[in-house]
Amino acid sequence: MNIHEYQAKQILSRYQIATPLGIPALSKEEAFKAVERLQKDNPVVVVKAQIHAGGRGLGGGVRVCKTTKEAQKSIEDIFGMTLVTHQTGPQGKHVQRLLIEEGLDIDHEYYLSLTLNRDKNCVTIMASTEGGMDIETVAEQSPEKIIREDISPITGWSAYQSRNIAFALGLSKSLQKAFIPFMDNLVLCYMDMDCSMLEINPLISTKQDSLVALDCKINFDSNGLFRHPDVVDCRDLAEEEASEIEAGKYDLSYIKLEGTIGCMVNGAGLAMSTMDIIKHHGGSPANFLDVGGSATKEKVTAAFKIITQDPSVKGIFVNIFGGIMKCDTIAEGIVAAVNDIGLNLPLVVRLEGTNVDLGKKYLSDSNLDLVVVSDLTEGATEIVKRTT
Repeated sequence: MNIHEYQAKQILSRYQIATPLGIPALSKEEAFKAVERLQKDNPVVVVKAQIHAGGRGLGGGVRVCKTTKEAQKSIEDIFGMTLVTHQTGPQGKHVQRLLIEEGLDIDHEYYLSLTLNRDKNCVTIMASTEGGMDIETVAEQSPEKIIREDISPITGWSAYQSRNIAFALGLSKSLQKAFIPFMDNLVLCYMDMDCSMLEINPLISTKQDSLVALDCKINFDSNGLFRHPDVVDCRDLAEEEASEIEAGKYDLSYIKLEGTIGCMVNGAGLAMSTMDIIKHHGGSPANFLDVGGSATKEKVTAAFKIITQDPSVKGIFVNIFGGIMKCDTIAEGIVAAVNDIGLNLPLVVRLEGTNVDLGKKYLSDSNLDLVVVSDLTEGATEIVKRTT
């Protein structure tokens, strides 16, 4: 689960991690008032679009304003705009929230993040002197500038590791001293909040010799959200795909993609294989959809409806290997969904496993216009042929 920058900074503040003074705004009027409040102490303010995507500055969604007039114009320009970045795709995201922040005297920008390292089965901290840039760009162009320290699952984070990073970043002696409690608090925040990723980019040193998280992005492990109802309350449904929200109501694992072949599969591994074989035979999957191993008829019906409501879908491939999931349950769900909403798209169904004969008979007796196959390759080639 993702949250907005201003929400992430509110969490950092709970752990005594310094962030700029900022005021979130859900309307232009709130933003104008925020500027007025902040400029009483500092004429320089920063107007930031709040969307779940990076690259906002390059897209025109972050502006430093030295006067009230500049700030008001930036608010007018940014609020309500469709912001296109390298992470939003060409369709962009509609800006419905702003963050108005105080301007700071920046001395240097650094990169700092904590993320799950699946290769080492631990959390890894990455840091770099190249703050403000995408870490992928730094890794490609200057890999030697990325510093890595692993958090031991047994001993945890140690002060000497903080010193290692501070030395490598070239921090002054006073900042090196401040960096140790900063890192202790950051690691505690990551662990306490069940984060999957916590990125500060940039972390800045100011000319007043302090460390401040100028920007922050936090992703959370959805399996730990039951412990954090306050985080769940931060969810912005306007930033999420409507079909994915609907799928969540039925506990379906669904991700919308950019292809034209809708996929309904049981099991994440089989779903990935189905997408791969569709791609191999010249097609393009429109979604990842795992109905799970114990789906009900109602759940299958809901999944089928979600696929058919995607206007980009030109055909549907249902690929089920029945273990706990029974093939006749899938068949009943398909028939119920088609009878309810109709179907004008090619439909290819591959059933194998528990109650497969019963499932195929149910489909055959339904008189639906569909193709039943028993082989994965045959199913992929058939649906690609019918959608191209």
